[in-house]
Parts: sequence; structure tokens; C-alpha cells
Amino acid sequence: MRNNALARITIAGIFCLVPVWGMTGNSVQAEESPTAATAVIDAEAAASTETTAGEADAVTPEDSGKIAWMLTSSALVLMMTAPGLALFYGGLVRKKNILGVMMQCIFLMGLMTILWAVVAYSWAFDGTSPYIGAFGKVLLKGVIADANRPLEAATKDMIFCVFQGMFFIITPALICGAFAERMKFSTMAVFSVLWGLLVYCPIAHWVWSDAGWLSLANPQAPFPGLDFAGGTVVHISSGVSALVAAILIGKRHGFRSEPMPPHNLTYTVIGAALLWVGWFGFNAGSALAADKMAVNAFLATHFAAAAGVLGWALAEWIFHGKPTILGACSGGVAGLVCITPAAGAVSPISGILLGLIAGVVCYFACTKVKNALGYDDSLDAFGVHGVGGTVGALLTGVFATESVCGIKGVIEGNLDQMVNQLVGVGASMALAIVGTFILLKILDLTMGLRVTQDQEIQGLDLSQHGEEGYIFL
Repeated sequence: MRNNALARITIAGIFCLVPVWGMTGNSVQAEESPTAATAVIDAEAAASTETTAGEADAVTPEDSGKIAWMLTSSALVLMMTAPGLALFYGGLVRKKNILGVMMQCIFLMGLMTILWAVVAYSWAFDGTSPYIGAFGKVLLKGVIADANRPLEAATKDMIFCVFQGMFFIITPALICGAFAERMKFSTMAVFSVLWGLLVYCPIAHWVWSDAGWLSLANPQAPFPGLDFAGGTVVHISSGVSALVAAILIGKRHGFRSEPMPPHNLTYTVIGAALLWVGWFGFNAGSALAADKMAVNAFLATHFAAAAGVLGWALAEWIFHGKPTILGACSGGVAGLVCITPAAGAVSPISGILLGLIAGVVCYFACTKVKNALGYDDSLDAFGVHGVGGTVGALLTGVFATESVCGIKGVIEGNLDQMVNQLVGVGASMALAIVGTFILLKILDLTMGLRVTQDQEIQGLDLSQHGEEGYIFL
């Protein structure tokens, strides 16, 4: 009872204090700088010095197309969390835990959205420091329309905010696959809030803000890396955090002493297909416009996913004699993860190579390596996202070309770019590992990380939520 009360107080405290800070403490307001979205959408308007302010704010037919694509992409990325990830993960757990997994996904859609609006967007994209964000945009100050800013002037920033917010939702949801079937729901919620603020937002600031020390948008960045849609920000950060969580929380009761097969692979197939479709918004939407870059990213994404299916299935066929539907689905996701940082920098044919490599490498990571080391990453969040994201980030430096990314001097196998990719991977891993370890240790001491053995045997559907959804599924 004490731990449950502490959890409620902690969650309530976070959301009560931050808005007050945002309304009274905007003294930390940083100098305004254009966001990446504004820069992309305003590029053509800025080219004409004759355009008046009123004409620049007007929504042209071309702007309408860009806005429509970005809103569609935002919806596609949201769909990846639920129903996509909810079904993909839900089918892999035992039937007594399916509602627990789905609740994590749907709850994080609500929790992380509010956190993003209140403080996280500002912490990720505000400020001039290359290392940490600022709080000038708390409660979306200067982002949304208000008495001093008409809606026409706010539209572009609002699009960028909502699109990036969908990434903020799905990233902690990916981590849930590592501790599925055994983590307390209250602890998961508090961990997701703290991890989002202290791990995700700083990495997003490094890589995607105009001031970040790893950002291509920062001319003074010492190690500008290519991360088109989140190889480091989303997949490496969540994947290595998932490994730390799996190790610290410990193995499921009965792990390797009793069978724990997926209870409904039909759900997993549907979820994988939804993820595949949603990933077009994830990657092609990261062009921030309906343009040639989006087309390349779309095609490279699709080719990589298809090659990932083949890579994993062929590896299974060779080493186990039969390809499985679970392997094909996992391979497709591995290919999608791998192409995520590269989609705006490599050709679609290079995307095929990345997908094949990811399918095979992630297969070995989720079978041979995992079995050899003995950790219980329930749904292979590290093996697919951590390993796939790392492979993709590094291979981006190998296959990136100036003809695709438009960055002068970027050629396949460019050594300088490889160094930048390595630094970005290493820095993201370091913060994710250290931050996750500290957060989980603190939460273990204060709230406890996992349910009791009796609750785990009973299943999280009943013990955490008082529901028995598997009767109807």
C-alpha cells in the first residue's frame, strides 16, 4: 500500500509542479531560433525578399500538400504504438499478460503526450546549449497560437511539435518489451516519465535540435551525424535501455524451466504489418515535406523491410530447417529499424543491403547471443532495436552518398562520417545505459521494480488491472 501511494504521489507531483514552473519560471527562456520544420517548410518563401509578412504566413497550395503529408505521417507514427506495437507485443506474451502489454502502450500514448506538451518538447528542442535543452517553450509557449501569435504563424511549429511527439510516445513503449510480464505498472509509468526527460530528450537535443553537438543543423557541431529518423534517438536509446532493464529486473519466474511460447502469433503478424505501414510515416515523414527526400526514404524503407524478412527467414531456414512466421515478422522489423537512420542518406538499393544485414545480424543477436549470455529480454527489444539501430547507424556512414542526402563531400565509406557515426552511437549508448541504470536502481529502492511472484504467476492482466481480457480473445 505504501509503494502504491508513493507511486501516485510521484506521478501527480510531476504533473502538478511542471505547469507551475512553466507559468512562473520562464526566466530560462532561450533565444528563439527556427526549428528544423520551419527551415524546411519556409525554404522557398525565404528565397524571395519581396514577400511581405502577410503573404509569407498565407497557406499556399504547396504548403497545404506539405501540411497534409506531415499530419498523415504523424497519424501513421501514432498508429505504430497502438494498435501496431500493442498487437505485435501482445501476441508474443502469454495470454494472462496481453492486456497488461496493451495497457502499457495505450497508457503511454496518454502519459507521454501530456508530458511532451507540458515540458518535454521544450527540453528537447529549445535553447542554444549543444548539450541540454531549455524551458522557454514550456506549455508550448511560442509554439502554439496565442493572443500575440496568429494561428497562421504557429502552424509550422505545431506540425513539427506533433510529429516529434509521436516519436516520444513510441520510444519508451519499445522498452516495455524487455520487462514484459513482470514489471509493476506504477513503476513503469514513473520510469517512462523520468527516462523520457533525462535520457530521450537530451539525445534528441544532441541530434535533432539546431544547437545540438551531433546535429547536422549546427554548423559548429564537432561530430554532425546522419540520423534521419531516429537510429540513435529512438532505437539505440530504447534498445540498450531495454537490455539494462532486463538484467536489473531479472528473469521471469520459470524462465528456461517451463515453456513460454507466444500465445497468439496472429496478433503479432497484424501488429508487424501495421508497424511496416506506419514506418512510412516514421521515415518518409522525417523529410518534413512531401518532396524528393520523402520519396527516397519511402522506397528505401520498404526495400529494407522486405530484405529483412528474407534475411531472418533464410537464416532460420539454414540453421533450423524451417522458416517461421515469427522470424519473418521480426526480420521485417529489424530491417525497418536498420534503415531508420539511413533512409534520407542512402539509395533504395543500399536499403536492400542494410535490410539483409539487419535480418541476419538481429537473428543471431536474438538467438545465439541472447542464449549464450542468458538474459531475459522477453520480446527481444535489445536484439532488434538496440542491435538493429546500431548496425543501421554505423552502416549509414558506409553507404551514405551526397546524391541522396545532399551534403557536400559525403561519399560511401567516408572515414570522417564514420567517425561521426561512431561518436553518436557511443554517446547515445553511454547516456542510455548510465541513465537507465541509475533510474531503475532508485525506483527499485523506493517503489520496487517488479510484481510479487504470486502476482506474476497470476498474470499482470488480473494482478495489475483487475481484468481478464484473454477470455474474449
